[in-house]
Amino acid sequence: MLSYVNTDPAAPLPNMFGAFGMTSASNPMMTLNEFSYKKGTEIYGEKEPAAYIYQVKTGAVRSYKLLTDGRRQIGAFHLAGDIFGLENGSEHRFTAEAIVDTAVRLVKRSSLELAAQSDAMVARNLLSMTTNNLQHAEDHMLLLGRKTSLERVVAFLLEMDKRLTAASVMTLPMCRRDIADYLGLTLETVSRALSRLHQLGILGFLGNNQRQIVILDRLQLASLDLRD
Repeated sequence: MLSYVNTDPAAPLPNMFGAFGMTSASNPMMTLNEFSYKKGTEIYGEKEPAAYIYQVKTGAVRSYKLLTDGRRQIGAFHLAGDIFGLENGSEHRFTAEAIVDTAVRLVKRSSLELAAQSDAMVARNLLSMTTNNLQHAEDHMLLLGRKTSLERVVAFLLEMDKRLTAASVMTLPMCRRDIADYLGLTLETVSRALSRLHQLGILGFLGNNQRQIVILDRLQLASLDLRD
């Protein structure tokens, strides 16, 4: 269920789009809106018009495609602060869905493109976002095509360790099924890999669902990602 949240113009904007010089406060051509989505709610669908660019304020989002055989391939996880929905064409290539209860800010793509024509900072940051998206796609392709199942799980954990802010405990918003669909593995394979890392003393788990992970040996974890 989608609910609209009014943005209080008197309140200071969080350092979200503002970090990229893309807020109504920093550029009068920008109008930011805020929406909230319940867990499992679609934010936009594949092939829908790419009319807005989004940023996660709280929560987490997955971008995915459904393959012709019914399997789901997750292309990216978007966490708090991440910008998503920026497309080269006029339509979205993936479906975006809230993993947990999530709040996002969005700005019209047309407003952003108009601002980029007169604001060098906006233009540079649009190019930077496009480059980052391309780099992520290339890294993900390498992960799916060249790494073993254990290396894929290790690479995922290292990615999340860098992106999640908690220093001692890594709390994953996504379930193991999501991780499997991101890594191109089965649920059972992901569970075996995590259990193996636990047995090696590299990981510790908190809670019944084991989404709270403590990395006990980062050096050993990183060394597993370097193996051919």
